[in-house]
Amino acid sequence: MTAETRTPPRAATEAQERQAVRADLATARRALATGALRTADVLAALPEPQHRSPGQRAEAEQAKESARLLRHTFLGAHADAVYDELTDGRTRHLKLAEVAGLAALRFPGLAPTPEQLAERTRPQAAKEGHEIDQGILFHHLLGSPTAGAHLIDAMLTPTPRALALLPEYTRTGVADLGSVRIERSGGVSRVTMCRDDCLNAEDGRQVDDMETAVDLALLDPQTQVGLVRGGVMTHPRYAGRRVFSAGINLKSLYAGGISLVDFLLRRELGYLHKLLRGVLVEDGTGWRSRTVEKPWVAAVDGFAIGGGAQLLLVFDQVIAAADAFLSLPAAQEGIVPGASNFRLRHSGGTRLARRLVLAGEKIRAAEPDARFLVDQVVEPEAMDEAVEHGLARLRGSAVVANRRMLNLAEEPVDEFRRYMAEFALQQSLRLYADDVLDKVGRFSARSEAASG
Repeated sequence: MTAETRTPPRAATEAQERQAVRADLATARRALATGALRTADVLAALPEPQHRSPGQRAEAEQAKESARLLRHTFLGAHADAVYDELTDGRTRHLKLAEVAGLAALRFPGLAPTPEQLAERTRPQAAKEGHEIDQGILFHHLLGSPTAGAHLIDAMLTPTPRALALLPEYTRTGVADLGSVRIERSGGVSRVTMCRDDCLNAEDGRQVDDMETAVDLALLDPQTQVGLVRGGVMTHPRYAGRRVFSAGINLKSLYAGGISLVDFLLRRELGYLHKLLRGVLVEDGTGWRSRTVEKPWVAAVDGFAIGGGAQLLLVFDQVIAAADAFLSLPAAQEGIVPGASNFRLRHSGGTRLARRLVLAGEKIRAAEPDARFLVDQVVEPEAMDEAVEHGLARLRGSAVVANRRMLNLAEEPVDEFRRYMAEFALQQSLRLYADDVLDKVGRFSARSEAASG
């Protein structure tokens, strides 16, 4: 018996498909679609994920692993060609969700369809994990120096919502976006996070509002500097006090409401990166800078936990109340804390980064190590005055040019792109890891007990 006849038919078929997806794009496209359809048929014949037996779960995982290897192989050979087709030869700036949606339409089997993504309404443990396929897609697109650089630029363009609101904001200097308010006074656009229902814990709604506010501040011609601060809370424990941010909304995460593309990737490549790089306003045909940049101050009252602490790493000046604290508990929650692993090496060095990220160490603003994350610490009653002084210091005529050069030196765009390529994959895998799903189950049980 030859080796060929001993090869199981399914394994032989999959090996042939992996070879085919490396061929010319037309052949590869057909092979990709065929392999994805076979996996979809396997999953359709099984019960919903939360009702599968151990054997059925193993069968589902084997089928999904086969399809994901096929996508990975296909993109390894054709990532630039795919992106060029989706963006008409890189003549269009498409946001992440637009890229993912078009990829699903034009390259069947490459990315989850809208019908597959409808599982977002389910609890995390009841999903197939189609977002992992989006993680594979953006791992390859961002990993390409050509496609990735263009996608990074696309995410720096203003949102349609901000462009629609800009004339009114320019005229009045006020916009209430829902979870965020922005108000201009004395050349300062003051962005206030005001989700007192959850202590400014971020979800998709707040990410959208924050990006809109950042765009407005950057595009507004009367704004010289921006400020981000938490609003006054009504929560019983913090009533009447300002709070900066409680990080990611864990209730939304465990309920399946935190999206890889619309939250975790959009947040990093959208408003956080805009705080650092500015907003892209033209196509690069001129000789001046392609972005509008402005300096930013963060004022930390209460605490900056998780995503709140991540935010601080892109500000030009951070002022904290002496009783505030900072922490990055993402590893304990089972996920990756955005670009913090990348940026902390510059601000605090690798040893502090490991203590914060791997051990979840909490640092109080008054402690010596806080100097790596905070520029100035003042008593709570002196915060308002310190913030105004900090804003005044960043209004110098050469501030914007120098912050641009500092940011280029500390965080080269290409290094950021490569980090985000790996982040897209690793974060998508973490969302569906066993330990995260176990936390989901325990969180759901506690929620049900509390409501009962």
